[in-house]
Amino acid sequence: MSKTWDIQKVRNIGISAHIDSGKTTLSERILFYGGRIHEIHEVKGKDGVGATMDSMDLEREKGITIQSAATQVQWKDHTINLIDTPGHVDFTVEVERSLRVLDGAILVLCGVSGVQSQSITVDRQMKRYSVPRLAFINKLDRQGANPFRVKDALVEKLRLNAFMANIPIGLEDKHVGIVDLITMKAFQNQGDDGETIQEIPIPADMVEQAKEYRQILIGKLADVDSTIEEKFLMEEEPTVEEMRAAMRAGVISLKLVPVFCGSAFKNKNVQHLLDAVNFYLPNPTEKIEHALDLNKGEEKFPLKTDNDLPLIMLAFKLQETQFGQLTYMRVYQGQVKKGDFIINQTNKKALKVPRLVRMHSAKMEDIDVSYAGDIVAVFGVDCASGDTFCDEKINASMQSMHIADSVISLAIAPKSKEGSNNFTKALQKFRKEDPTFRVHRDEESNETIISGMGELHLEIYIERMKREFACEVTVGQPQVAYRETIGEEAAYDYTHKKQTGGSGQYAKVIGAMRPLPPQEDGAVFKFNNKVVGGRIPKEFIAGVEDGFKEQCTKGPLIGFPIVGVEIDLVDGGYHDVDSSYMAFKIAGMAAMREVYQKAKPTVLEPIMKLETTVPEEYMGPASGQINQRRGVILGSTTIEGTVTIEAEVPLTEMFGYSTDLRSATKGKGEFAMEFTKYSPAPRNIQDDLAKKYQAKRAAEQK
Repeated sequence: MSKTWDIQKVRNIGISAHIDSGKTTLSERILFYGGRIHEIHEVKGKDGVGATMDSMDLEREKGITIQSAATQVQWKDHTINLIDTPGHVDFTVEVERSLRVLDGAILVLCGVSGVQSQSITVDRQMKRYSVPRLAFINKLDRQGANPFRVKDALVEKLRLNAFMANIPIGLEDKHVGIVDLITMKAFQNQGDDGETIQEIPIPADMVEQAKEYRQILIGKLADVDSTIEEKFLMEEEPTVEEMRAAMRAGVISLKLVPVFCGSAFKNKNVQHLLDAVNFYLPNPTEKIEHALDLNKGEEKFPLKTDNDLPLIMLAFKLQETQFGQLTYMRVYQGQVKKGDFIINQTNKKALKVPRLVRMHSAKMEDIDVSYAGDIVAVFGVDCASGDTFCDEKINASMQSMHIADSVISLAIAPKSKEGSNNFTKALQKFRKEDPTFRVHRDEESNETIISGMGELHLEIYIERMKREFACEVTVGQPQVAYRETIGEEAAYDYTHKKQTGGSGQYAKVIGAMRPLPPQEDGAVFKFNNKVVGGRIPKEFIAGVEDGFKEQCTKGPLIGFPIVGVEIDLVDGGYHDVDSSYMAFKIAGMAAMREVYQKAKPTVLEPIMKLETTVPEEYMGPASGQINQRRGVILGSTTIEGTVTIEAEVPLTEMFGYSTDLRSATKGKGEFAMEFTKYSPAPRNIQDDLAKKYQAKRAAEQK
């Protein structure tokens, strides 16, 4: 870390992209040019070392990023805290929690494939947390690369105000450098690792093209800056400083997305991208974050990146090491020193900070203090991902991050009794570090069920159990995470009455239940108290709501959670002696069971967005496979003899798809998929699921 902490020259950034777009390769180059490493290793290099930011053995073996990795580099006079995130959709929570704490991001796109399914997901996450971004079109050395087509896709598919900030000199094997449209200078990289940048004349055949794209750039800047607009209208040339200031303001306000291009693998133009990070992405004071004041009913208030204010920091990632739990923190306000006492706002426990470290992937260096705006790692702090820490001067909490629902489950058990202790430890650890990894005990079957974002997600955790905890497990068949809902409104009128000796139970509830349309906040259950005139005392209302809510955890149709329901409580009755919170809770549960059957119960199945890429000659078989799996093809794109088919397919039909696709395309087909929505399952499938569930229950009751 730099000796002096100049907050204006700090950048907290992430690198995000679709899988195999070159994120980790780009990170490796950034580390090299920033002086963090002294030689470059490839993700799947022949030397077997693997990329620095892929520190897990599994990452090196599979050639993918599983966990986000953090490091810090110096570029010129700036400090860059860098997080490399996974591209595979199964590990999207890693992207989610990284973007939650970052001030800016680089969206990496493949120069051939362009905007892909996970690019869309990442863009949605960036928009959710209002993260300013630059786009970097990578792999321009690849056959079929076309950055202009990719830029157009950013505009059309992601609705971004994207434009070229530089243009490439040559493509594919002729890609040698770029023309910077702000300075109107051309550059190329020299040296074995591209460490030397040489200014060269703009090629004669590119002068007009460069002028054309520069005018487009100035037009974009004129839309967000009055000085540039005035000069644009007067046909005067703005200065380099004016253009950079305008572009910076446009990026930070989320109005502009400048597009840079190059080839990380061929060491082309990464330094210009680092310059752009310094020039255009915000420092921690320029991205306003809010916290909740717990003394004022969770009232929102803005945080200030000030070392002298009370401490507020967020734990966004956990990692087990040989030294114990390592917790990654973003310091939003105040400062934290080694030996300080901090309070976990979730359980109000005070903890002493025994050790502060600066992370460099799997390596670390000890530090004494971390300032507002910094990202740091803390040892010896027991907490969960998403916990807020403060000092004793403030009682506040950060807003929670969005956590997607799991879509697939497996029953697992340790192979031997000796392994049961490690089995429990592993599950506790994984659940703590990954909020999308869920564990529950099925009381009816007495099985341990793990749930996650996809087959690969759960496969990785099962493999980690074996490697990190020496625990072999038996694994059941994958189970799809269905949901239950209702199709129409229905009324309820239920009286709970029970007399046992002296005291009894009495509660009467009247109201209606209706289907809930999709909610922006993702709510799947709403309860409205419309009782007037004290027909039900206020202290009992919560009992009714809790009763309905509890009954929704396991629907009677197929035993899955009930979602998308809105409950109105409009009337009821109580008894001065026999009524209680518990009586009204039982009434709520019974009313739910009764009204549910009248409201046209329906099974929902998870629908995946599928993106299958095959050589053009295999388009027919690939489309046929999708149709056979009840898929709906939304469209296709053909680029340089390769077809990408976009479709929506039920998850339940996707097991074994990778094997079938490889077989049909002689190993040349690839696919990516992610959860998109829940939709009603066909009636025959609903009936079949209901029969199986009833038979299972009948067998368990014998």
